[in-house]
Amino acid sequence: MNAMQDTALHLLSNGGFLHHSSPSSLFPSLSRSRTLQFPTINAKIAFILPSKLPSRAPDIPPLSPPLPPPPSHSGSRSEFQEKMLFLDSIGIDFLSVIKDHPPVATASLADIRSAVDFMTSMNFTAVEFRRIVGMCPEILTSRVSDIVPVFTFLLREARVDGSDIKRVINRRPRLLACSVKNRLRPTMYFLQSIGISEVHKHTSLLSCSVEEKLIPRIEFFENLGFSRRDAVIMFRRFPQLFCCSIKENLEPKLNYFVVEMGRELKELKEFPHYFSFSLENRIKPRHQICVEKGVCFPLPVLLKTSEMKFREKLEPWE
Repeated sequence: MNAMQDTALHLLSNGGFLHHSSPSSLFPSLSRSRTLQFPTINAKIAFILPSKLPSRAPDIPPLSPPLPPPPSHSGSRSEFQEKMLFLDSIGIDFLSVIKDHPPVATASLADIRSAVDFMTSMNFTAVEFRRIVGMCPEILTSRVSDIVPVFTFLLREARVDGSDIKRVINRRPRLLACSVKNRLRPTMYFLQSIGISEVHKHTSLLSCSVEEKLIPRIEFFENLGFSRRDAVIMFRRFPQLFCCSIKENLEPKLNYFVVEMGRELKELKEFPHYFSFSLENRIKPRHQICVEKGVCFPLPVLLKTSEMKFREKLEPWE
């Protein structure tokens, strides 16, 4: 068992990986990364839409129906009621939205309608918009002047292809509620600084906080004994590793890898995709079969191989 594995076992025996002193005292290099000065873009960026957007499916009604005629004085409705009726008309449960995002209750109908109309102009269907609201209700209280810069950033700076913009938003609606200045641009610069240059392939990470999510996951692997360089290489090879929960994913899978499988941590550097496989449905069953057969496969063969091919690999040991 090498030094890194000794370190991991020591940490496991002492109750996990998150009970150390502050990251800044343990990892001064990471402390410096927290104060990284990103370049400022001063030039005005014109909002450029893709030259050709796909046409809306003809059987999908417009998101924003015409406003009803003004009610008579005797039957006047409050703006609260008007918002309820408007959202109901496009298939959104007003009360459920308020529960998830209370500011909708005080947002003006004009602002809500503007957001809906803008998304319609970007060719999002009613079904797509309802899903976006379900995942990111903040879109209903966002001003168009805040939404437009997000599309501009994705197209101009993150280099998302115009034909792919809808897929990017549908996959990660949270992007629409992020500040370009305070979240999207700093996160993009951080990803580029560690060698993830094709950010347009990993746009879902742009809504993540560098300080609260990205750096702690790099520190997690440094705490195990990986060098800063090796930890960064793992995330460069498999950027989705940033999306893994430390408590619910990284810790239990690492615990099983070190204690039960008894494998070298350097294998994780070469194959960080290990953490993307289900512990109960893929990792444990296949490892246990290999133990029974007395065979040890490289991690990619053990986990990436289809069930049929995996069984074929085991045939010589039957």
